[in-house]
Amino acid sequence: MREEPTTNESDRDHERVTVGRAFLRDMDGLWSELLKLAAVVEESIEQSIRALCDGSTNAIEDLKRRRRTLDRWEIRIERECVRVLALHQPVASDLRRVAAILKINGDLERLSDLSRHIAKRVKKLAGDEGVLPIPEDLEALACDALGQLHASLDALAQSDVTAAQAVIASDQRIDRGYRAVQKTLKERIVHDPARLDFWLRLINTARNLERIADHSAKIAEAVVYLKQGQILRQRPPETNLGPPDSSVPATPGITPAP
Repeated sequence: MREEPTTNESDRDHERVTVGRAFLRDMDGLWSELLKLAAVVEESIEQSIRALCDGSTNAIEDLKRRRRTLDRWEIRIERECVRVLALHQPVASDLRRVAAILKINGDLERLSDLSRHIAKRVKKLAGDEGVLPIPEDLEALACDALGQLHASLDALAQSDVTAAQAVIASDQRIDRGYRAVQKTLKERIVHDPARLDFWLRLINTARNLERIADHSAKIAEAVVYLKQGQILRQRPPETNLGPPDSSVPATPGITPAP
């Protein structure tokens, strides 16, 4: 006949259940905060890129005011991750989830910084030139970088490994576009040295756009790690990761100038 559990055994079982529920609650809260932060960072990047493409500086002050809020938000998520690790000591897939949140939070912080860098340069460019006639290939690079970010954060929200792999594969296309823009802008320096500062600011802006795509790919890598436990330190060739370059569509509403 089965013996009834002792009081101590019952207490331990209850404690395990309670701790498990508390961990799930903390993780759900962390995930929710991360997705909310991702949405705000995505909006900031979109505002800065629209300012670059349209030559409008209206959103720049809003981006500056948002800086401290985003910084505090990122720090809060990081501290909560550390608290969860210390309090619950998760293992296996639970530990992987906390590690992924920490990694993605860091990438979101870098993306937030990049949105401000672009906005600052837009303001200087507008001051130098009045109207911003940026080259078509730079505008196309901006559209591609924004499309890459949208696709990456969609993959994150849906925990979609296939979509994340498509983002990773598309990063090579962004790199090629960035190198082409760099070449074009350097040629313009040679042919129009009087506007040296203008071309240098565009070169720096192109670098920021390429970094946006890089961090988008890193977030996609974190999605793969979260779901499969695979760490992609060296990105496999496009052929191993699903659809080719066309898998990340252009962003509606921002199109290269004709």
